[in-house]
Amino acid sequence: MNIADLRKSYEKAELSEDACASDPLKQFERWLNEAIHSEVPEPNAMTVATVASNMRPSTRVVLIKGYDERGIVWYTNYDSRKGQELAGNPFAALQFHWVELERVVRIEGRMEKISDAESDAYFHSRPLDSRIGAWASPQSQVIDGRTVLITNAAKYAAQFMLNPPRPPHWGGYRLIPDEWQFWQGRKSRLHDRLRYRLNEGDWLRERLAP
Repeated sequence: MNIADLRKSYEKAELSEDACASDPLKQFERWLNEAIHSEVPEPNAMTVATVASNMRPSTRVVLIKGYDERGIVWYTNYDSRKGQELAGNPFAALQFHWVELERVVRIEGRMEKISDAESDAYFHSRPLDSRIGAWASPQSQVIDGRTVLITNAAKYAAQFMLNPPRPPHWGGYRLIPDEWQFWQGRKSRLHDRLRYRLNEGDWLRERLAP
């Protein structure tokens, strides 16, 4: 099969201004809950895009762990590639793609580290193996093989037993949105695409051509 011939007609739903929330966070919550209740695979998975000092962009998939009026929260190793890129350029973009619902949400804004107290609380709620793994993996660094990870995990498990503390290089980020886009697939490629952008402290909603 020629990959260029792969096509799909999007016909499951529509996104109208009248039915869309005036607050993008409320619209996001509505769609996220629908994705969870529809049992789509990993509805909490999102792509994070960052840009390095050499202007090369990079993406990776992480899991959202919280959201409120302050922004979108997720956790990682601050020494990783994405952590280093955010240290040099705090602006980033997130994307959720719920294929089964024919929906995409894009969020842009500035990243900030969350408080130590918030990171501590989430870290200690994680399974023990995940807490040990945060110590064992020198994320984004070149290693000689998987045995490095296994050896590190055994070392930190013996050192910390059942109560590993949060590593100083591990914690949460919060993206503070200044733009949201909601995309709903429609027939004949005439998709619905609504953008919310901050305008003097208020959210301005606009329809974009798909």
